[in-house]
Amino acid sequence: MPLFRDFSDDNVTVLVWKYDPAETLDADILLEPENREKISGYHPTKLLEMLMVRKALRSVLPNHKILYRGRVPYLSPGGLEVSITHSFPYAAIAFSEQKVGIDLEAFNDKIKRIRHKFLDERESNFIEPENETAYLTVIWCVKESLYKIHHSNYWSLKKHYEVKPFSLDFLYNIKCRVHDDRVSDLYEARVEVFDNYCLSVVI
Repeated sequence: MPLFRDFSDDNVTVLVWKYDPAETLDADILLEPENREKISGYHPTKLLEMLMVRKALRSVLPNHKILYRGRVPYLSPGGLEVSITHSFPYAAIAFSEQKVGIDLEAFNDKIKRIRHKFLDERESNFIEPENETAYLTVIWCVKESLYKIHHSNYWSLKKHYEVKPFSLDFLYNIKCRVHDDRVSDLYEARVEVFDNYCLSVVI
């Protein structure tokens, strides 16, 4: 069944779709006319991810569509905030009455190569060396989720997005922050782990 997991709670609906070659993903049916030009030149895998998100949305909100302001998605008709993410063979969508950001990443040792780009010294201090990949992936996911609800072209994941100390044994209510010289906004993230993937949800 393509609907892989439902991670919804009282505040947010979160659906994870898994690609199934037997499933029909017809762009002529699923894709909004407003986005036809957007997919021109898309890699086939990226197109499948986009269509899986639409299939997930239709399973619960059949009369809504995903449109974009620049690169930022929004739902039409309005009334709900939306966030999408994908990492083949999975794609996920979240929507809520509150602003929401989600991110999906596979656990992969390659993330160690870029830790210097997103990891602050305070975050380095609570990482357990034997679980470095897991910690880095969760921190990256949470920061990407934060970026989707609180972003600026002048901010960096390393300098302006902070993840407070947490344990891999308890990935709920992870404290995190977006800040600069004028702003310091606190959030809580929820992280779900499945099939060697990490999914972060921030509202």
